[in-house]
Amino acid sequence: MTMRRGSDAVDKRALIDLTCALIRARSENPGGTEQETVDVLAAACRRRGMDVVVREVAPGRPNLIATLRPDRNERETRAPGDADHPAEGTPHGILFLGHSDVVPAGSGWQVDPFAGVVENGRILGRGAADMKGGLAAVLMAIDAVRAAGLPRAGPVTLACTVDEEDLDSGVRALVETGPLDELDGTVYAGCVVAEPTDLEVVRGCRGDAYLELHVSGIPAHSGRPSDGRNAIDALSEVLALIRADHARLTADVDDVLGSGTWSVGRIEGGVGTSVVAAEAHAWVDRRLMPGEDAGQILSALLRRVNQAGICGDGITVTGEVTMQMPGFATDSTHPFVRAAVAAGRALGLEAAVTGWTAACDGGFVDRDLGIPTIVLGPGSINDEAHQVDESVAVDDLLRAAQWYSSLIEAVCTIVDNDHGNAEQRRGA
Repeated sequence: MTMRRGSDAVDKRALIDLTCALIRARSENPGGTEQETVDVLAAACRRRGMDVVVREVAPGRPNLIATLRPDRNERETRAPGDADHPAEGTPHGILFLGHSDVVPAGSGWQVDPFAGVVENGRILGRGAADMKGGLAAVLMAIDAVRAAGLPRAGPVTLACTVDEEDLDSGVRALVETGPLDELDGTVYAGCVVAEPTDLEVVRGCRGDAYLELHVSGIPAHSGRPSDGRNAIDALSEVLALIRADHARLTADVDDVLGSGTWSVGRIEGGVGTSVVAAEAHAWVDRRLMPGEDAGQILSALLRRVNQAGICGDGITVTGEVTMQMPGFATDSTHPFVRAAVAAGRALGLEAAVTGWTAACDGGFVDRDLGIPTIVLGPGSINDEAHQVDESVAVDDLLRAAQWYSSLIEAVCTIVDNDHGNAEQRRGA
C-alpha cells in the first residue's frame, strides 16, 4: 500500500475558507491591532493538533508560535543536503515565518476590502497576497502532512509576528525570546518566509532602514533673509548629498540583490511664506545590503554634511535611525535552497532562484537565530501587495501549500536506515 503524500492531502476548500477568515479579521497597521487575526489563526492551529503559544508584544498585539510536534525523536530525519548538516540522529525541523498585520486599506476599492470574497478564481481583500494567503497556505501544508500520516522526527513551526508593516516590533521580540526555546535539541534546517514571491525561491533580500533628519536654522523676516539661516535651504543641500550617494550605490549592482538605495519619502519645514524657515525635517528610506548598518550609514552622511560646510553659522544637522531591519543572502548552493527547489520540482513546479526588491523579517531570523532563510510564497509583491483591490489566485495558494508540504516531507520525515530508504518504505 502506497502512503499518501502530504501535497496530495492539501484541502483546497479549507485553504480558501481560512484565507477569507483571516482577511475578515482586520489588522491594519498603523491604526489597529492584530489580535483578531491572531485569534483566528490560533484557533485554526489548535483544531489541527498544533501546540500554540501566544506572546503579547504590546497590548492587543501578540506573536503566535504554533508547532506540529514530531512523532518520534529517536530516528534520523532526512537532510536537505550533505554540506553543513548536523550529525545523524539530530531531529530536523522547518520554521515558517509570516506576519499578521496588513497595510491600511485606503479608498477606491471596488469591493469591501475586509469582506474576503472569491471572484473568478481569486480571493479579494486587504492582505490576500501580503500575506494572509501565505499564512493560510503554510497552515494547510502542515495539516496536510499530519493528515497524510507521514512520520516526522522534526518539528514544523509557524511563527506569526505583529508589526512587520511598520517597525518590526514582533520579530524583534521573537528573536530576543527565541521561538524555539521549548524545542531543545532541535536543529532547524531552514526558515521559509511565506511572503508573496510569485512562487520564486528568493534566497536573499535587502534590508531597510528609516532615517529622520532634522535641520535647525535661525528665523527672520523674509524681507531680509540674510538676517536668518534657512533650514530648508540647508536641507536641500543635505538631500543633494543623498542623491549623489544614491548614484554611487546604484553604479555597483549585485546580480541578485541589486544595490543599496536612498529614497526621500517626506519633507516638512517652515511656518509661513514670509518667515525664514528655522526648522526642516526629512524622512528617508535607505535600503540595506546584507551586513550594512544604518547607524554607520547615518554617521557617514553626517560627516559628509560637515565636510561640505553645510553646518555652522546658525545651521545644525542631526539625525536618528527610527527603524532598521537587516538583509540576508543564503548561498544558492546551500542545502536548504536546493531542497526548496527540489520540493517544487517533485510537483512539476520549476522556480527561479533569485533575489527580492522588498525587505522582510527573514533577515532577523538569519542574523540573530542563525537559521538559513529563503522567501517563497503565493502572490506578487509588486503587482498585488499593498494595492487597491488586492487579490491572490486560488491556484497560487494551492500550489504554495503543496510546495510547502513537499518541502516539509523532504526535510522532516523519518528515514529508517534499518529498512531501506524512505522512498522505498513509502512504496512498500
